[in-house]
Amino acid sequence: MLTMKTYLKLIFNSNGGKPSDIVDILYGLGFEPQKGEYDMVYKWSDGATVKDAIWFADKIHASLEGTGVQYYIETTE
Repeated sequence: MLTMKTYLKLIFNSNGGKPSDIVDILYGLGFEPQKGEYDMVYKWSDGATVKDAIWFADKIHASLEGTGVQYYIETTE
């Protein structure tokens, strides 16, 4: 069975929150930083579903609301 992963690409602006503060928020959600095309990755436990990924996207959105950061989410298996 393949394990799902959710990737985040972050776009900061000078009027928003500090990158270190944003990363702290995402650490709190279980994300890990990585090098490459995406800035952060969340590794799901076995048995996660698309419904879980949608719920998590809502949680990410609520956690980043008001920070001024823009983001792109991609979930893959």
